[in-house]
Amino acid sequence: MPRIDLTIIQQSNGTGYPAPYAAAVSGRWVRRLAPTCGLSDFGVSHVVLKPGAASSQRHWHEDEDEFIVMLSGEAVLVEDDGRTVMRAGDMAAFPKGEPNGHHLLNESDGDCEFLAFGRPPLGDAHYSDIDLRWAGGNYVRRDGSRY
Repeated sequence: MPRIDLTIIQQSNGTGYPAPYAAAVSGRWVRRLAPTCGLSDFGVSHVVLKPGAASSQRHWHEDEDEFIVMLSGEAVLVEDDGRTVMRAGDMAAFPKGEPNGHHLLNESDGDCEFLAFGRPPLGDAHYSDIDLRWAGGNYVRRDGSRY
């Protein structure tokens, strides 16, 4: 496999979150590496968080394992058990089915970068702090009603 040149892979800060939940990730820039590299069994994303940005809303998946590797800068991992500072070389794993809502927050003055490994979830995802759930391929409220 040839070396991956990040500069040729499109970077996006789009999100499917409904308002007002999208604002938290407006400073998140993602490059989806797997499709460009021909990977199909799992996804890999190169993520840059600008100061003040979140990686996502705090969530957990019923059927998707997630794994992150910090590349540069500093972010705070927020999960049910508290807050942990993550720096270059630090890693974290989030096994599927564990109801431990998690996300990264960039509370520093500079960008941070990390790699996120997973796959598109087929089952539900739950959002710990807000009235949001991923179900049936759509974002819905906890009671199942649509946005």
